[in-house]
Amino acid sequence: MSNFLQRIFKENNQSVIGVDIGSSSIKVVQIKKHRGKAVLETYGEIALGPYGGVDVGQVVTLPAEKISEAIKDIIKESNVTSVVSGVSIPFKSSLVSLVELPKASDAELKEMIPIEARKYIPVPISEVTMDWWIIPNDHGDLDFVDSEDEDGQKMSPEHKVQVLVVSIHNEVLNTYSTIVKEAGLDTGFFEIEMFSSTRALISGEIDPVMIFDMGAATTKIYMLERGVIKSSHIINRGSQEVTNSISKGMTVSFDRAEHMKRSLGTLPEADERKIYEIISITMDYIFSEANSVLLNYQKRFNKTISKVILTGGGVAMKGVVELARANFQTTVEIGDPFSKIETPAFLEGVLQTAGLEFAVAVGIALRKLQEMS
Repeated sequence: MSNFLQRIFKENNQSVIGVDIGSSSIKVVQIKKHRGKAVLETYGEIALGPYGGVDVGQVVTLPAEKISEAIKDIIKESNVTSVVSGVSIPFKSSLVSLVELPKASDAELKEMIPIEARKYIPVPISEVTMDWWIIPNDHGDLDFVDSEDEDGQKMSPEHKVQVLVVSIHNEVLNTYSTIVKEAGLDTGFFEIEMFSSTRALISGEIDPVMIFDMGAATTKIYMLERGVIKSSHIINRGSQEVTNSISKGMTVSFDRAEHMKRSLGTLPEADERKIYEIISITMDYIFSEANSVLLNYQKRFNKTISKVILTGGGVAMKGVVELARANFQTTVEIGDPFSKIETPAFLEGVLQTAGLEFAVAVGIALRKLQEMS
């Protein structure tokens, strides 16, 4: 009996890690459950640029063995003690579609969805792994756009069901399986990053919300209602675009431009004014695209976005939050990925800025911890 109780205690208190493999860095977060709460044990980030012979902060495409090497390095540097994990898959490596179908039984939908999904997936169904979720409709007609059945007849809302269909190419999954195996991880699942971010950032919001996630290579836009993703979009510009613009505008190296971007507030006034102008020009395009996504969603579903939540490393740049509030005609909040985790008091100030990059890793770790409860 003693051994049994010890085993149960150990299982319930086992540490887990979330691993976010990004385009310019890898982030890890290790948490465990203590007295019913998720507790932060350690976290860390490692730049991928040097593994590809480029500067820190640059986007780089690496072979599986180099990514595995970087994972092992960050695990060692961050004093991570667990290999029990979940791992993110980039949004750009997936295909997410919102499909409307006639209401039917679960068995009928299981047959209908793969057939309908073929219209949205540009490769043979046999080459992808697919999953789907039926989105609940609690608000009547306004949740739906006009649609037709197979015979071209209009479907009324009570006869429709919305399904979020997600597919990932099998080659992508095979590559990530190789990465985690070589890194020595015990990975229970792969998850598309947008679901991980949402888990970390959203807490019971009912009204429509937009998540604005600015990474190094891209900016991702997720539209949610009642905590469910109903629409998503990717903008092929991120914080690296800002660094490139500073590099050209200030006639400095990428490395120097990255340093200047991160040092705003301590540079000479003339340099700061010029850099702010450069940042504004680059960000105007990103905000314009994001606003188009927001307005199209509101028009399509006849719903008003109640707030925009900012996350991602690019949001930590000085001045970006103010630009966001000037561009979006709604409430703008800075996301807090660590809000669902107990953290040491001395890290509170650090995580308010650095923590913006860890939403995906935190979300993955929370899922893994929940699965083991």
